Amino acid sequence: MDLPLSTLDWIALAIFVACWSGYAMVVDRVPSIRARSVIAAMDEHRRRWMRMVPERENRIADISIIGNLMTSTSFLANTSIFILGGLMAMLGAPDLGRRIFGAVPFLHVPIDEAGWEIRIFLLIFIFVRAFFELTWALRQFNYCSICVGALGRLPEALPQTEVAAEVANRAARHFNTGLRAYYFGLAALAWILHPVALILSSLLVLRELHRREFRSVVRDALKLTQEGP
Repeated sequence: MDLPLSTLDWIALAIFVACWSGYAMVVDRVPSIRARSVIAAMDEHRRRWMRMVPERENRIADISIIGNLMTSTSFLANTSIFILGGLMAMLGAPDLGRRIFGAVPFLHVPIDEAGWEIRIFLLIFIFVRAFFELTWALRQFNYCSICVGALGRLPEALPQTEVAAEVANRAARHFNTGLRAYYFGLAALAWILHPVALILSSLLVLRELHRREFRSVVRDALKLTQEGP
């Protein structure tokens, strides 16, 4: 069966996939590059945090911090469910969706139902992935809170602090992956408008992710705090 996609659609889709998977592969799997990112800087700060926990008698503040992390993760996970509900509604009423988007001038909305469904299915796939990543991050933050509650006193608790830090870092990594899916989900939304819009939005998201993770003021501040003046 021939898919109702033009050559420009295939090019736009290939660029989108290359931007998302290529960026994730390079940033997450190349140690020399990852070490320069804000993600790696935060990993070290979480390790320092967990090493300080056994020195405190009262750990309510630490549990509260983990609770705040769980709240933001839960918010995004719940939001992805609402987005999926909206996408299913768009899938069930293709004529209405195409009519609404088609009213905007200069747009190249697919006139056939199959082309519309392909675009919606791509968005559904992205936000299903975001939901799974975010819910797994939520569970790991929950595990981290238990690890913090189980920490003893120094120096016996030092191995347990490394375990708690690793769990927190893994949770943050999956949270970041889910958040990245949100960014590229917004880029994929542009495919409904025009294949060129998908190309431009994919490149824009790629540029913005790189700027925030490698060239932002926050990243420089975290690195400076980590390395010292």
